[in-house]
Amino acid sequence: MYATSTAAMKFSVEVIILPVSDIDRALHFYVDQLGFALDVDYAPNDVFRVVQLTPPGSSCSIQIGKGLTDAPAGSLRNLYLVVTDLKAVEAISSNAGSMSATSNTRHPSMPGTEALPPASTLREKTTPASPGFSDPDGNSWVLQERGYRAAPAR
Repeated sequence: MYATSTAAMKFSVEVIILPVSDIDRALHFYVDQLGFALDVDYAPNDVFRVVQLTPPGSSCSIQIGKGLTDAPAGSLRNLYLVVTDLKAVEAISSNAGSMSATSNTRHPSMPGTEALPPASTLREKTTPASPGFSDPDGNSWVLQERGYRAAPAR
């Protein structure tokens, strides 16, 4: 019923709005600690501000700001940040003072699990993912490595 109307169309997610309590603190976190690019910082008045940030190499951006959403600050959970080198990003995240490790993330390849096993276990048995981190407001991210191939079972 719906397939014929969308068969020729291409869909892509381009922007995700992150609810934050302090725009400048979040801007500092994502740009200075994670290396996201600042694309837009636009505030035409006192009730609206949009800040768009893009992770390196991504075609999807995040927006933070005022007047964008009524979702509570820190309410987004388990956004996937796909990276080319999980170990390097884990090292950055462990050195970034404002990052806090998340502990209640789930992994789609392990239905029913309450939390991700340690990243080292995931590297051995499935697609590598890390419990990730939370931003200063508590929006949580899961880190996943693109292109990883598990070692063949012995």
